[in-house]
Amino acid sequence: MTKVKIRKIGNSLGVVLPKDMLDQLHLAEGDHLDLTQNGEGLALSKSTDDEDALMAEAEAIMAKRFNVLRALSK
Repeated sequence: MTKVKIRKIGNSLGVVLPKDMLDQLHLAEGDHLDLTQNGEGLALSKSTDDEDALMAEAEAIMAKRFNVLRALSK
């Protein structure tokens, strides 16, 4: 188990992951993490490129079809 401290980063709070953990998980600056809650606490995992690409595509479609989605929500 590795303990990390919650720190103030700008106007937010965050944690700094130790270099050895980043190396083990093959994480680098700019990578995205998925945070999931389980019965024990929280789990971090590296986001896959597929998920990021799908989310970007969904956001582009929602932006392009904003008026249609807004009308459907009424």
